[in-house]
Amino acid sequence: MASHVVIILLLLVTSIPLSLSLQPDSTKGKWKLLKSSIGVSAMHMALLPNDRIITFDRTDFGPSNITFPAEKCPPNMDCYAHSVEFYPAKRGVRPLTILSDTWCSSGSLLPDGVLIQSGGNNEGERVVRTFSPCDDCDWVENRNGLVSPRWYASNQLLPDGKVIVVGGRRQFTYEFIPKGPNSVQYNLPFLEETLRSDPFPNNLYPFIHLNTDGNLFVFANDRAILLDYKHNKVVRKYPVMPGGVARNYPSTGSSVLLPLILSGTTKTIPPVAEVLVCGGTVPDAIDKAFANVFVEATKSCGRLRLNDEVPEWEMTEMPLSRIMGDMLLLHTGDVLIINGAGAGAAGWDLAREPVLYPVLYESGSKMFQKMNPTTIPRMYHSSAHLLSDGRVIVGGSNPNSNYNFSALFPTELSVESFSPPYLLGPKLRPNITGIKTGVNLVYGQEIVFNFRFKGNGREFENEKVYVTMMAPSFTTHSFSMNQRLLVLEVVDIRPKFSENYVVTCLAPTTAEVAPPGYYQLSIVYDGVPSRTKWVRIGN
Repeated sequence: MASHVVIILLLLVTSIPLSLSLQPDSTKGKWKLLKSSIGVSAMHMALLPNDRIITFDRTDFGPSNITFPAEKCPPNMDCYAHSVEFYPAKRGVRPLTILSDTWCSSGSLLPDGVLIQSGGNNEGERVVRTFSPCDDCDWVENRNGLVSPRWYASNQLLPDGKVIVVGGRRQFTYEFIPKGPNSVQYNLPFLEETLRSDPFPNNLYPFIHLNTDGNLFVFANDRAILLDYKHNKVVRKYPVMPGGVARNYPSTGSSVLLPLILSGTTKTIPPVAEVLVCGGTVPDAIDKAFANVFVEATKSCGRLRLNDEVPEWEMTEMPLSRIMGDMLLLHTGDVLIINGAGAGAAGWDLAREPVLYPVLYESGSKMFQKMNPTTIPRMYHSSAHLLSDGRVIVGGSNPNSNYNFSALFPTELSVESFSPPYLLGPKLRPNITGIKTGVNLVYGQEIVFNFRFKGNGREFENEKVYVTMMAPSFTTHSFSMNQRLLVLEVVDIRPKFSENYVVTCLAPTTAEVAPPGYYQLSIVYDGVPSRTKWVRIGN
């Protein structure tokens, strides 16, 4: 009799449709392949105010999988493109012309919406390139745009609209774009002090964040300073991050400046600035990887309040060990940690155990949640970026010194999207209806706009509303430069007519809190963000 019961139960289980038994949990996000090949591997990625993604790898990778029309082949070069413009909404790809080597370079979005990109390798190490957001624009290159060679440097847009470029291989200095008539650079001994060794520095692509007082937070290896870049003076040294783990390339972790809450702040009372650093590995992991010993990456993260009288690292752990993970701020204020590996180090074929599961970090509760996995390993030279519709675009992965589709981890030309749980219901999304894209804002002004929310009979609750502004980033090598999320002060919310409301909030008061330029404006209701509208603040 018992055996008959077992057989019946097995029949019941096996009769469940496979599509239902394998249905992913919508509370843990959803993956979708956007395009199997964009022609290049997305080593670097940036989003422009026209919602196009600009991505590129390096010009000496050999033949890519996309070519120019014959009449547009660059002179004295082959006809293969190594940069493309990708339009996620229509999945269109347009090849772009880069003439100098962009390998391991840096970038940021200027206040006028022009993408600026600096440095690289070999003949590209002093080049500054610009790309304007228009339908037929292409890269423009200034071969003498930098004072020093910048390979593995980091950029940050500043309150005056200039860009600071920090570090690079064997460069213990910083400089500004534009460099000005005197071509000045400034010594930064901190970068030499954190150098592990010349072959394996462990302090490349330093994590830099603009503090709310206008000074620059600089993190390298396992320690950090606050730099007054105007006077070339270190104004604060932070405690060493506990754990004995290196966090910068090639022990690659990642970092974000957590959301700046502007309610109750003024020009003289800035918001609390707090940095989160996650992932990385022990300093000698790269030595061991060269000997085919792949050390497990760290699970550890640290939070640091930059302006406390006595700052201290608050340590915690992710659910998964990870190096080379991208940390992205979402419009809700939470952090998505995506891509990377569980062992080894950054570099050619030096990592193992792809981490297919993203992790969502709730910045308020400080809790982690493991998301649904991708099927595509995203290892060295992968990237990710938040889109205006709330999805995250993911691309790249090439731990090979050229295009290699038969290696252990092949060159990856695809791009896919990850939809965080807020896009999958059951909660409905608000919709901004009353503000024009590209509107110019003034610091401290009132921002008034309309939005619609269909509550399906549920009572609307004002306290569940908040408004955010996101500065778009330039992402490469697991660091999203210039990434910044502002949670605005809401002054008033009132009904306009059925399911339509008017919200009044305050723009940021200073350029130190919100450097001039384009931001993605979103209204969030009960943890679900609207599609964003591009706005611009400052001159």
